[in-house]
Amino acid sequence: MKPALIDTDIISHYLRNHPIVIKRFKEYLKEHHIVNFSIISYYEILSGLKYKDAWKQLKSFQEFAENSRVLPVAESSIEISSEIYADLRRRGELIDDIDILIARIALANNLVIVTHNVSHFDRIEGLDVDDWAVA
Repeated sequence: MKPALIDTDIISHYLRNHPIVIKRFKEYLKEHHIVNFSIISYYEILSGLKYKDAWKQLKSFQEFAENSRVLPVAESSIEISSEIYADLRRRGELIDDIDILIARIALANNLVIVTHNVSHFDRIEGLDVDDWAVA
């Protein structure tokens, strides 16, 4: 199993105890011992839970984050992300800016992006995509 960057939606599935996702996390951790996710996903999860006043889930997420590696957005990533954006826009296949930034973090760190939003991430050239929410 290749090292991975876990996308926001898969983290949400994990926090909601999605059985297939939980199983895949356990398999991954046996080999890699730590989970990677982006500072962008950190923001998305944190802001969503605070908006919902979901304090129990917030505590679970904070424990998850403490035992994970949170990868930053580097300045060099912004330049390449803008190139990805321009390419997708020219092709008429644009996705959310946040997804482009997350994809660039995966590419910069040679990580597979693990997401349930495969149809968006598959549009980015050179990005390996896996979905842990399906068997």
